Amino acid sequence: MTSTLPVPPIVAPVDPPADLGARPRSRRSALLRGRVADAPWVRPTLLALLVLTGVLYLWGLGASGWGNAFYSAAVQAGSESWKAFFYGSSDAANSITVDKTPASLWIMALSVRIFGLSSWSILVPQALLGVATAGLLFGTVRRWYGPAAGLIAGAVSALTPVAVLMFRFNNPDALLVLLMVAGAYATVRAVENGSTKWLVLAGTFVGLGFLTKMLQALLVVPAYALAYLIAGPPKLGKRIGQLLLAGLALILSAGWYIGLVELVPASMRPYIGGSQNNSLLELTLGYNGLGRLNGNETGGVGGGGGWGETGILRMFDTAQGGQISWLLPAALIVLVAGLVLTLRAARTDRLRAGLILWGTWLIGTGLVFSFMQGIFHAYYTVALAPAVGAVVGMGAALLWRSRRNPFASLTLAAAIGVSAWWSWHMLGRSPEFLPWLRWVVLVGGIVAALGVLASLRLRIALASAGVALAAVLAGPAAYAVQTASEPHTGSIPSAGPATQGGGFGPGGGRDGMRGGAPGGRVPGGFPGGGFPGGGTPGGPPGGTAPGGTAPGGTAPGGASQGGAAAQGRGARGGGMGGLLNAATVSDELKALLDADADRYTWVAAAVGSQNASGYQLATEDPVMAIGGFNGSDPSPTLAQFQQYVAEKKIHYFIGGGGFGGRGAGNGGGSSSSQIAEWVAANYTATTVGGVTLYDLTAQ
Repeated sequence: MTSTLPVPPIVAPVDPPADLGARPRSRRSALLRGRVADAPWVRPTLLALLVLTGVLYLWGLGASGWGNAFYSAAVQAGSESWKAFFYGSSDAANSITVDKTPASLWIMALSVRIFGLSSWSILVPQALLGVATAGLLFGTVRRWYGPAAGLIAGAVSALTPVAVLMFRFNNPDALLVLLMVAGAYATVRAVENGSTKWLVLAGTFVGLGFLTKMLQALLVVPAYALAYLIAGPPKLGKRIGQLLLAGLALILSAGWYIGLVELVPASMRPYIGGSQNNSLLELTLGYNGLGRLNGNETGGVGGGGGWGETGILRMFDTAQGGQISWLLPAALIVLVAGLVLTLRAARTDRLRAGLILWGTWLIGTGLVFSFMQGIFHAYYTVALAPAVGAVVGMGAALLWRSRRNPFASLTLAAAIGVSAWWSWHMLGRSPEFLPWLRWVVLVGGIVAALGVLASLRLRIALASAGVALAAVLAGPAAYAVQTASEPHTGSIPSAGPATQGGGFGPGGGRDGMRGGAPGGRVPGGFPGGGFPGGGTPGGPPGGTAPGGTAPGGTAPGGASQGGAAAQGRGARGGGMGGLLNAATVSDELKALLDADADRYTWVAAAVGSQNASGYQLATEDPVMAIGGFNGSDPSPTLAQFQQYVAEKKIHYFIGGGGFGGRGAGNGGGSSSSQIAEWVAANYTATTVGGVTLYDLTAQ
């Protein structure tokens, strides 16, 4: 059986040739019409997709305040210090870095340098990356499958709830996803003409992805390589050589940064957050590398079953399902069908090459997420959104054009029906959220599936296709709008309304959970977010100082993050106070920290990066994050901290905060506990704005 889809032309003239007597189009007409070969509806529909995506991603964006204050503090630091900018330091005095490579921070820090510090200057670049991703995905898919497939791909990806969440947030995932799609586009161009240049560019995009979120960027490498190895025009030997060059480009575009950081003496740079030996290479291979796969994350907060049961159905359970899996069953169905229809095509057949590229991305990344034993958060699944969109778009186009083939029409109808049923099932996990919608989706999907099977005339077929698109996109679109309508803060955001238990597959669900760790606490940690053994120096036993770790943090101008709306409407961060959310800073405490701030290297020190970030963003002065994100990094040591205090470099120590060290995480250091105990034994505690404070300059 051979492919029934003609390959669209690679290049189309921008305007009709002059000798045809066609009148040249105006620039406005060209903008609205697009390529001459396109139908009149293509360009306006694409512009509508991009505009609506922009509205969805930008709408009410400022309500999320600092988003993930852990990264916002590093952005603020990078806007003040080029050294902090380069290393991704948590503070402008460069005590410690975030636990990722800093490429995503660079974009946001440049925005803050231009527009000033605000939630908008931090979050708008992320939203624009999302619009660019939708547009680039359209352009990539349309090259081989036509504009309808590209529009479906872009719409499915843009409306995926976790994509809406992450393109409205300041985690590194937004830039990572764009770079992954850019690598796929470069691979497509390389397959078209055997271009070494495009293949090397694909490797470079992966390297830049590494500088964004380290080894997660490598998950798409098998997809790029397999697609080119199978469908690249040159002979096998040359294809292998080209792939080796692309691998070299990947290593160089990522390795230069590792090399520079590793070569700089430790005394001349900040401590590498997330590592136990002050090594970016260790961070790459350990905490952010193999540790994520096998759960052995030294200094982390535990892995394994604490992050949900692993297994083949993990992407469909209650925690992940509403984020990503709406059209995942349909993608798998049409992927298999497409490969069957193109089974006997030539080796270089582009239709099959596209299925191999995006299908390998989808299945490979999905399996890694399903079986990884270490720290796993539902928002990681945003890396699947472009692949789901592309496979659905390509598969739908392939089956639609072959719909007179009984196999194709039956498979297309099955994909529509299964998607409608799965949306009905997942909407049932949130019974109070638009309860009527699930039945509309189910009935509409069944009618559309029957229409596809029964339609003999084009108008009936087109009407069935329109109903099918509306039915299968209604569920994720509703979740997407709901996600955009609420503020999101903290380290573990999640899309969509709260869900009930009884999920599909391993792990079931968590009543009322929208994200975060099971049971409302992070495995391996301490309830309440306080120091080991309970309590904080000078604070109440068994928890943090009152008001010291309220969710939300502070927004520009000193207001609580997200404002009253965020507090009243359930700004979501995932619990665990100072570990996962920034501190709320009172005006009284802010004024105290601001006083004589220019006399000190750090106006304060606090255990845990999230805890420190709230105070830093409120004052815009450096606050030392003792122990990094988990409070378990051995930075600074007790001796180093004592030296800083002796040199009058730190003004205050703030009680409460993240985990702290002794026994925290998987074998992390105990420096933060030692420091906290030393401060409590040698300095007098006072309470300001509900926060326990120690003046380290009082002696």
